[in-house]
Amino acid sequence: MEETIPLALKAATRAAELFLVVAQVHFAALLYRFLKRRGVRGAVVLSVAAGACGLFLVCVSELVTLHLELYELSRRIPPIFHLASAVHVAGSFGAYAAYLAWRLAARISGPGDATRSGGGYSRRDFLDGSAKTAMVLPFVAGGYGTFIGRDDFEVRETEIRVKGLSADLDGLRIVQISDIHYGPYLDRKDLRRVVGMANELRPQIAFLTGDFITREGDPLEECLDEVAKLKADSGLWACLGNHEEFARCSDLAESYAAEKGIQVLRQRAQGLRFGDSKINLIGVDYQRQSRGYLTGVADLVDASAFNLLLSHNPDVFPAAAAAGCDLTLSGHTHGGQITVEIVEQTLNPGRFFTPFVVGEYRIGEKAAYVTRGVGTVNMPMRIGAMPEIATLVLRSA
Repeated sequence: MEETIPLALKAATRAAELFLVVAQVHFAALLYRFLKRRGVRGAVVLSVAAGACGLFLVCVSELVTLHLELYELSRRIPPIFHLASAVHVAGSFGAYAAYLAWRLAARISGPGDATRSGGGYSRRDFLDGSAKTAMVLPFVAGGYGTFIGRDDFEVRETEIRVKGLSADLDGLRIVQISDIHYGPYLDRKDLRRVVGMANELRPQIAFLTGDFITREGDPLEECLDEVAKLKADSGLWACLGNHEEFARCSDLAESYAAEKGIQVLRQRAQGLRFGDSKINLIGVDYQRQSRGYLTGVADLVDASAFNLLLSHNPDVFPAAAAAGCDLTLSGHTHGGQITVEIVEQTLNPGRFFTPFVVGEYRIGEKAAYVTRGVGTVNMPMRIGAMPEIATLVLRSA
């Protein structure tokens, strides 16, 4: 199965890569001018070396390797270089954007360099000081997101109100784990911590909503060995994500998971009894709009039960609601993975690709929950969209 990258995502990635390359070259040129003005010997060598290091860190970034088919080569590079590249890429991207904004603001403001009578700062001084701060902050944020935010797992509990929910299902505790992307940036120690935190919640049922790994050759079986240690009264149930499809391991994931006691639902339904009530659990493989969302799922819906759909892609929610699914659980978006709040507005890259980015959504009486997941992809960092273990509690509306 050949990986299909959405055109918008491909264009945005290419633009980001070009922007980063230009930033390294321009910063190297600025460094050369700075060193030359101060008479530093070897200014050319130092600036070229700095530019080469910057370009190297850009080239080993997952942002580049995942989309230029260099992933196999990049895997041979120690993870610390990838972590350093994540900080550098985030920092240089933000710093160069701040530099360009500063240059534009300085040009618009004009000279304006005369200080106020009695001393004080000029407008140009203010712009210069603000620019320096703005150019440093992205590196600080990148370091935080890479070395702290990436594995700062948190439990997020949400009550899902359901009209007419039976008494036997009222208060049912569900744990959802998604988007593990098991590998060098979320290893066995991290996953054991996630599973341990989930077990402390004592869920009655646990769901895994896809993307166990990232690419072909990643340690899928090792991931499932650890996930299988998650304990829930009514078992572990899963659907597959787009990265299982990309890695050509959907069948292997299904069979090996079954050996470990994890039931992967692929275009099929399974009934679960809770007292006198029934949950009709439906699972589907990764859904693509080009193939039509949820084809045949309406035939799996049980009108006499509470219908719960597992679908990695949250875009299926309208189709799920129309088919009669009472609750849809999804992942895929990572909650945007890197989000920034500015004047009470959240800049979230996930919004460019789906209206269902994170949290609870409603269409009439039907509900969906999109988890931020626990892993990372493209950049091994989390800023503003912390990795979560989702705990959902069903409540009668």
